[in-house]
Amino acid sequence: MKKSLAHSVCPHDCASACALDVEILEKNEIGRLSGSEINPYTAGVICAKVARYAERIHHPDRLTRPLRRKTNKSATATPSDFEEISWDDALDITADSFERATKMLGPETIWLYNYAGTMGLVQRDGIQRLRATMGYSQQKNTICSWVMSTASSAGLGNRLSMDPLEFSESDLIIVWGANPVYTQINLMSHISKARKVRGAKLVVIDPYRSATAKIADTHISPKPGTDAALACSLMHVLFRDEYADRKYLDKYSDDPRGLEEHLKNRSPKWAAKITGVPEEDIESLAKLYGTTQRAIIRMGYGFSRSRNGAATLHAVSSLPVVKGAWKYKGGGLYSGTGGQFKIDNSLIIGPTSNARVLDMSQIGPILDNDPRYLKGGVPVTGLFIQSSNPAVVAPDSKRVRRGFLREDLFVAVHEQFMTETAQMADIIMPATTFLEHNDIYTSYGHTYLQLGPKVIDPVGESRSNHEVICGLAKRLGAQHQGFDLTDWELLDLTLQKSGYPSAMALKESRLHNTGCDFEESHFLNGFPQADGKFHFRAKWKRCDGSDTPLSDFPDFVDIIDNPTQEKPFRLITGPSRNFLNSSFTETKRSIHRENRPTAKIHPSDGQALGIKTNDIVRVGNSQGDIAIHAELTEFIREGVIMIESVWPNASFIEGLGVNTLTSSDAAEPSGGAPFHDTAVWVRTRLNES
Repeated sequence: MKKSLAHSVCPHDCASACALDVEILEKNEIGRLSGSEINPYTAGVICAKVARYAERIHHPDRLTRPLRRKTNKSATATPSDFEEISWDDALDITADSFERATKMLGPETIWLYNYAGTMGLVQRDGIQRLRATMGYSQQKNTICSWVMSTASSAGLGNRLSMDPLEFSESDLIIVWGANPVYTQINLMSHISKARKVRGAKLVVIDPYRSATAKIADTHISPKPGTDAALACSLMHVLFRDEYADRKYLDKYSDDPRGLEEHLKNRSPKWAAKITGVPEEDIESLAKLYGTTQRAIIRMGYGFSRSRNGAATLHAVSSLPVVKGAWKYKGGGLYSGTGGQFKIDNSLIIGPTSNARVLDMSQIGPILDNDPRYLKGGVPVTGLFIQSSNPAVVAPDSKRVRRGFLREDLFVAVHEQFMTETAQMADIIMPATTFLEHNDIYTSYGHTYLQLGPKVIDPVGESRSNHEVICGLAKRLGAQHQGFDLTDWELLDLTLQKSGYPSAMALKESRLHNTGCDFEESHFLNGFPQADGKFHFRAKWKRCDGSDTPLSDFPDFVDIIDNPTQEKPFRLITGPSRNFLNSSFTETKRSIHRENRPTAKIHPSDGQALGIKTNDIVRVGNSQGDIAIHAELTEFIREGVIMIESVWPNASFIEGLGVNTLTSSDAAEPSGGAPFHDTAVWVRTRLNES
């Protein structure tokens, strides 16, 4: 069989945005994907699930024709509940439904819902252009990075980090609230290099002994939601033992003396009572951090997914400032590089809009017609979904399902597979994968802008996000230049407007480094705040301008869903190695490697409850309960339950998944989904194998 090699970029919601080499076979088929050496950060390394991407593209269950529901709505519909129709019919039916709903209730009754099924700018963000030009309800993108962005703006001033290539030059690496062995394998290559060449120490801070924690020199295990107390006690020791760089603080921070005074009673003894981390372990970590110049904190998203997530992130991001770690190569903070890319995306996203803004994490109560979440406006009666699977990934999933099954709600879904969201749709449209369309990619893990060209023809009749948005725009009468351009033309003009090389030039070079020099990336010319300083005083405000319970100075804010006598356990829902959110849950090898959903429970908790590994237990709270197999493991701390990955609801024993238990409450001060902030009870069930 003749083979050739094409080049692309991984589109999935991961910090790495890996440069890829793609094996092209005859008959419009791909073979194995491998990492390309051209990107110095990804450096030829990719995860196993993307290496097996042919399983997704050529999967027998791939959607290839538009479908129309022919039976009553159901959360467990099968392909037999739908009939094949033409693309013209699918787009006409959707547009006609939206026009009828708009005539009855106004344009805000329509909601175009999307997120990061692809991270390509053209295919991901073009839906905003249609929302804006039609006056449809806007979307607040709170489900993932919102809290991180809120915290970064409060302290640093933007989502910026030191260059991750500096990890190999660090002597101490603290991975806090992340599990890069599962979620950022490229970073582990640079960490491993530092450990091998420089003897760097690796410390992992996580409530459970993750795959990354297992290979660390030190694992610190705070109770979920208490990380800010740990961070404050570390800063307390830095000031107390004269590890704080006072000269640096005077030049680069807003109120170091106020911070020191605020932290005087935030001792390791104080933090130990809150976090469950022994006082001596806090003292040891503070001394190690305080005496190591080249020290990096990899601040992950894990502890952002809490009601106090923004305050916690702000506290951790303050540590390198107190320490003066930013002065050194291989030192500082690595959280997100998204602010590095200066993209003029106006052609992609369209004009500004004054329509109401609906919080995507609260899709359950919104579709359930809760007036508190509808902003005093009309109900949503028309829904179009791209690049997201809210029936599985959104909080409060029983309520999400109830909303989707409303008879007065028209739903169109543009998807690659028959997801549980698609199962509840009226119209399903088949979507391309990233190798079947053109796009450009930034990254929140490195500084390289990359282009991923179309390398094979679309499978079946699948169409790209851009094509479908333009098709709907034509039928709805939406007017904007972006609707008249191909995806290639749109990305080329966007690159030109942003001052970057042309699309063809970027296709040839494959990447463009947007990174800056050491002084700029370490904020030695000032932080991106109006006064050029890092802000210890966060001055939090809610979106409506009202006060929040958060402290202006870094602090532990006890607004989490604390355990009670009725709900004595804290649930966290971390990622798995072989799935990415709800992607790859359809591929056989990923399913085989993950096996089945399990609730990880500490053996002492299991003994107290009379639970053994493989027993079926019931985990629940006021929102509902789920049946799941137990796995007793000492890798989880007592009082904590871990359910890894976002398995489909159907993979659970009773068809109810883990997000049955998570809340749609908004994190302080301005929103965010508290996926790791859930108190639950655990009860025994009949032992079923």
